[in-house]
Amino acid sequence: MAMEAAVALPLFLFLLFSCHVSNPSLAQTPIPRRPDGFVYVGDPLVTDSIQVDAFLDPLCPDSRESWPPLEKAVEFYFPRLSVVVHPFPLPYHNNAFLACRALNIANKLNESSTFPLLELFFKYQEKYYNEPTENMSRASIIDDMAKLAVTVVGSSLSEFLSGFKASETDTAARISFKYGCSRGVSGAPFFFVNGFLLPNAGSPLDFSEWRRIIDPILGIEVLDHVLSYQ
Repeated sequence: MAMEAAVALPLFLFLLFSCHVSNPSLAQTPIPRRPDGFVYVGDPLVTDSIQVDAFLDPLCPDSRESWPPLEKAVEFYFPRLSVVVHPFPLPYHNNAFLACRALNIANKLNESSTFPLLELFFKYQEKYYNEPTENMSRASIIDDMAKLAVTVVGSSLSEFLSGFKASETDTAARISFKYGCSRGVSGAPFFFVNGFLLPNAGSPLDFSEWRRIIDPILGIEVLDHVLSYQ
C-alpha cells in the first residue's frame, strides 16, 4: 500500500499540473477594477512613501495582536507610511470568509466604517471561533455579524444582510484570498514592505520591530546623527 501511494501521489500531481498548463483559464483569477485591499492610511502611489501590505484574518489572534503596533507605526511615520490591508481568511477559521465578506460589504456601504468593523471583529473574535459556533447555522452567524457591523456602518440590518446575497462581495473576498495566494501568503499576519516579504511571517510585530525595519529605509538613523550635532 505504501508503494502504491508513493507512485500515485507523483502521478496525481503531474496530472494536476498538466491540467493547469493545458487549460490556463482554469487558474486565471479575475482582475479587479482596482488594486486589492483596503487603504488604511496614505497614498500607495506616492513615490517617496513606504508601503506596507498587511494580510490579516479578522478572526486570527495573531492578526489581532499585530494591529495596535502597526497603528502606532502609522501614527509615528505619518505621512511617509501607507498601509494597505488585504483580508486573508485562513481556511481553518470556519467563519473567517464570512467576516471578510462583511468587511467588503461595509466598505461598499460606508467606506469609513471598514477599519472600525475590522477592529470590532478583533475585539469580539472569540465569539466567532470554531467551537462557540459549531452548533450555529451559517444564517445565524451571518445575522450576528450583520448586527455587529451595523453599529459602525450606519446602515439598516436588512441593507447589510442583502450584501451577503450580492455576488460582488463574494467575488471581492475570493479575489483577496487568491491575491494573497499569488503573493505566497500562507498564513496571517503576513507583511510586505515595498513589495518584500518580512521575515517571521505569521507572527505579530511589535512597534520596536517596525522601527528597526522602517528607520533605515527612511534614513532616520543618519538624520538623528546629524541632528545631534546641531
